[in-house]
Amino acid sequence: MIDQKKLKELIKLMVANDLTELDIQGKAERVTLKRGNNPQTGPWPAPTMVPPTEASHPTSQNTNQPTGLDAKDDPDLAPILCPMVGTIYAAASPDDKPFVSVGDVVDTDTVVCIIEAMKVFNEIKAETTGIIQKVMVKNGQAVEFNQPLFMVKTGAGSG
Repeated sequence: MIDQKKLKELIKLMVANDLTELDIQGKAERVTLKRGNNPQTGPWPAPTMVPPTEASHPTSQNTNQPTGLDAKDDPDLAPILCPMVGTIYAAASPDDKPFVSVGDVVDTDTVVCIIEAMKVFNEIKAETTGIIQKVMVKNGQAVEFNQPLFMVKTGAGSG
């Protein structure tokens, strides 16, 4: 069972980032927190804990992916997925230019953004090689685990 202190920290993270849902999984357990104004459950329903399954592991396909530019339209298009819940920042500071823009070439070690989670700033690397085709999120936006952040043209057309 999840530690009560960790659960309280997760709830604070949700409130601080105005998130309505948080889903975290480890090897032994999975915690899903949902927040809303459902009159039947109140603003904070009890957390749901279920063991992780093969279906709950992240994949390159994401049902929350915006329409218009995705891998179904172009097999050489791949998303850079968000590895955590937090707030995305396109640059190191408000006065700096973004880490990457549409048309930029990236490789596996290219920093594409920063995600702030629980007052910790995490550099996110592309982990793929190609050309940025679309930025899927806005600077300062709350992002969720496995959400597409960027679409990258990979394959023969990228080099």
